[in-house]
Amino acid sequence: MVEAGMEISRISEPCSACDVVTVPTRQGLEAVDILRRGAGEAVGPVLHDDGCDTLGFLVPPGTAAAWDVPGSTCTGTDGRGLDLNPEPPVEGSDWLLPPGEADPATDPVVLRAALGEAARLIEAADNCR
Repeated sequence: MVEAGMEISRISEPCSACDVVTVPTRQGLEAVDILRRGAGEAVGPVLHDDGCDTLGFLVPPGTAAAWDVPGSTCTGTDGRGLDLNPEPPVEGSDWLLPPGEADPATDPVVLRAALGEAARLIEAADNCR
């Protein structure tokens, strides 16, 4: 869910120079579910590591400069770009949502909201045990 006043931008071109937001797998999977069932909220390509410890969301270049979501990191590509072939761009990873089956990149405003909602859902579920 996007908070009032937050603008959703649509990314139309493939994001070969994307930054990558990395989150713990449990929170990332919840966020993917939230994004996929949201009205008009799209999710771009998502990577997972071989150990299934983290998920990486591709976001537009420049996102890393202002990323401040606790429990996550955002790594910039500094214009080097990513190779979005069917092979994942990071050794030891694989695609959860490959390019071509997803939007070019995930809007960082929408991702921030989804990660916040996912964290609240996880905390509520953990407190019910």
